[in-house]
Amino acid sequence: MASFLYRLGRFSFRRRALVTAVWAAVLVALGAGALTLSGQLSNSVTIPGTESQKAIDQLADRFPEAAAGGATARVVISTPGDITDAAGKAAITRLVTGLKDAPKVAGVVDPLQVQAISPDKHVAMAQVSYRVPGFELTDADRDGLMAAADSAKAAGYTVDFGGDAVQAMPATNATEGLGVAVAAVVLIITFGSLLAAGIPLLTALIGVGIGMAGITTASGFLELNTNTPVLALMIGLAVGIDYALFIVSRYRHELTIGRDPEEAAGRATGTAGSAVVFAGLTVIIALAGLTVVGIPFLGEMGIAAAITVAIAVVIALTLLPAVLGFAGAKLAGGKIRLRRKESTTTHGERWAKFVARHRIPVLIAAIAGLAIVAVPAASMQLGLPNDSTAAPDTTQRKAYDTVTRGFGEGANGPLVIVVDLAGSRDPQAALQQATAGISGLEERPIVMPPKVGHDLALLTVIPKSGPSSTATEDLVSDIRGLNAGLGSATGASLAVTGQTAANIDVSEKLADAMLPYLALIVGLAFLLLMLVFRSIVVPLKATLGFLGSVVATFGAVVAVFQWGWLTDLLGVKTTGPIMSMLPILLIGVLFGLAMDYQVFLVTRMREEYVHGADPQQAMVTGFRHGSRVVVAAALIMISVFAGFVLAESSLIQSIGFALAFGVLVDAFVIRMTIVPALMSLLGRGAWWLPKWLDRVLPDVDVEGEKLAKQLDAPDERELVDASK
Repeated sequence: MASFLYRLGRFSFRRRALVTAVWAAVLVALGAGALTLSGQLSNSVTIPGTESQKAIDQLADRFPEAAAGGATARVVISTPGDITDAAGKAAITRLVTGLKDAPKVAGVVDPLQVQAISPDKHVAMAQVSYRVPGFELTDADRDGLMAAADSAKAAGYTVDFGGDAVQAMPATNATEGLGVAVAAVVLIITFGSLLAAGIPLLTALIGVGIGMAGITTASGFLELNTNTPVLALMIGLAVGIDYALFIVSRYRHELTIGRDPEEAAGRATGTAGSAVVFAGLTVIIALAGLTVVGIPFLGEMGIAAAITVAIAVVIALTLLPAVLGFAGAKLAGGKIRLRRKESTTTHGERWAKFVARHRIPVLIAAIAGLAIVAVPAASMQLGLPNDSTAAPDTTQRKAYDTVTRGFGEGANGPLVIVVDLAGSRDPQAALQQATAGISGLEERPIVMPPKVGHDLALLTVIPKSGPSSTATEDLVSDIRGLNAGLGSATGASLAVTGQTAANIDVSEKLADAMLPYLALIVGLAFLLLMLVFRSIVVPLKATLGFLGSVVATFGAVVAVFQWGWLTDLLGVKTTGPIMSMLPILLIGVLFGLAMDYQVFLVTRMREEYVHGADPQQAMVTGFRHGSRVVVAAALIMISVFAGFVLAESSLIQSIGFALAFGVLVDAFVIRMTIVPALMSLLGRGAWWLPKWLDRVLPDVDVEGEKLAKQLDAPDERELVDASK
């Protein structure tokens, strides 16, 4: 493979104008598609096969006028006085009339008719149902909903809105560009050259632009989740800069030892490019593996991010050498001197020697530190976002708090019970038994009068506890437990749905999928790393180190987003259960990125080892060559991910923090500390591989050893011929 990449790098260097034109055409074409073919992104979270989704599908098929799958809004009107006096009733009536006239509204439950008035008579709550799901509502539709409250607000009443109908699409903001700015500074310090620093940024931004334009174009044909482009943007930026950084660093090294620019580009692509390919494959495996967990929106996010990573790899192997062709020998040395030359290399070598001398205490300290940080992970609670996790100054959070004070927290998360009466001999008796059974449960929930049609009955159940509480989860389980008895006694059946039940189902499915997914990606990546390093011990060590960094990251996420530590410092506005999708996303993304550092750092150690250095010297020399670039790459990734902590969406905030912290721990604690300590401790044992397996495994030559022999041999013959 190294030979092929060498030829590809030289071709791209020579035909730089053609290669650049092709990539420019791809960018323009996809950009045009994004402008003309883009569609509406979806904010829905559904999992086919769950009880809640089956009930929604049943209602859509047999009872469509119930609009059970449509968006809902809770409209809360409050006053310090009596909401039921003449003025209050008039304000409620005008509000309900305005809500009925809002775009795409299927129906409005008048609080005066159903007595949705708080016991203290300060709060009234209207329920609005839409004909379409929340992700199909436009900003104009939401503005129409909000406008219905103008008359009540003008009369001095407070009106707030909750529910999925008012959840706007999560968006990125300008502050996330701070990560790119910090990455630029790191590149300038690393290379000491504005030109050398600008090239990785340029190629990474082009790759991300192509990936994002492709996702936007695809949204016109596929229903994509709103977080899909955000994850692709995060990963694409980070790996795009890092992959270009490794190849540019090798290119500059080749120039400094006297190679001409074209040869330097070919050798850099053949050696560092080989490592980029395998590093990219680990990320792609981890992200694409999200498709096997049976969760469509998570699979979409993984595929989109994996494609963006693949684009970053191909750009690093083709467009980057072409850009190097335009720069030529100008990248040979840096003109910006921020420190003494080779200082970072010296620090890296000193650190490696220190770790080798004190490997046992270093290992104990590093592992103990990971264990301490991981402690909060034991109390992790998973859930999906609702109005309780919205920022305190939003109308959703205000509506949630007002409903909680007036009606109890459970009113924010009603359950919808679908009773199928088609198989019942006495539908009325079946409905009565279902209602009595639910009312008689230990929590004593409130059961609203049923809505009947098409042999189906809809019961709205108000729990005492909030939508994210374990008590509500237990209530959903208890209600579902009534189905067997109801069926045997009456022939009817019941199912629990609604946003709260759907969130519970999604969380359970995600939790159940975590271990199988982890086993899949770890197994595949172990085989890939065994192929790269031709060792069993090194991949095993890499995998165990990754597990340590993941558990420590879980602990940090719980401490910040669940316990509330450092929220003011990090700008986190609300705390609560950890997003259900975060652990499995973190496992996939962080595993791929962690293996990047493993590949880039340890391949240099193996390169020294296969060229005859003893294991201790190979570790130190390899660390000296690789540490500077790995540190720069880690700082870049941390900067890019940390920028997303400033986003508005709590999900994006938590993903950004988790990835930034995870990369910090994995790069500096695992790869830069534990890995050299273990490599020093194990010595030659680190490279152990059974002979029979060594014969079976193909030699992929990641270090470019065979390539170097092929390229250097003609030079030696020329010298011999010249001496004659």
